[in-house]
Amino acid sequence: MTSETLSYSIDGEAFCGRLFRPHMDVRRPCVLVCHGGMGPGEHAWARARRLADLGYLAFAPDLLGGPFPDRETHVNALRSLVSDPLRLRRRAIAALEVLRLLPEADHARAAAIGFCFGGTVVLELARSGADIATVVSFHGRLRSSAPADPGSIRAAVLVCAGSADPSVGADERRDFEAEMTRAAADWQMIVYSGALHGFTEPNVDPTLQRGCGYDARADRRSWAAMCQVFEEVFHQGGEPN
Repeated sequence: MTSETLSYSIDGEAFCGRLFRPHMDVRRPCVLVCHGGMGPGEHAWARARRLADLGYLAFAPDLLGGPFPDRETHVNALRSLVSDPLRLRRRAIAALEVLRLLPEADHARAAAIGFCFGGTVVLELARSGADIATVVSFHGRLRSSAPADPGSIRAAVLVCAGSADPSVGADERRDFEAEMTRAAADWQMIVYSGALHGFTEPNVDPTLQRGCGYDARADRRSWAAMCQVFEEVFHQGGEPN
């Protein structure tokens, strides 16, 4: 597996991300890996490395456009983006196109996964009607101010949520179920008992981030669920071929 930085622009604004390549010289299924609210870092990169080790071409973009001079600026940028789903979708679509246009990418076999904020991003990508095989949201917010129209979602949708996540309660999960049903989407939601927000992040500190906590069982099971969906939508019986 090798990695490199890719730079690109959206509406004149500079962005970059890290690309992780498997050691194979054939066209590969490609996966967009969307980071959490803290911005790009080791968590998203580690997941992208794992995907590359499985044979996927994985791209982890910076969706916020940092670095920022201070925490307040960072938080304001995050809130502004979350409150504008159409702008969020444009950023996700642009990053996906960077990945799909790579010569070693099998653009017909593309997926997007995301964690926390990134989980919200990939759901907005699905709501946009993007031509993508599947999206997988890990402990992301589910509500949108621009919900999906009937028939608009082309991706298979997998949501992995924690039953004890204070950020995504039962009402929000029910609303999402109703939205996906109205949209006639191919969707599934797995709720892990006792799991808090950020259950895939081993380094989360619950004393500093209330309502957050790592859950090894939920992490393991949700990753396995993602792999199962990939096998189905990419028509493969094991590793990418």
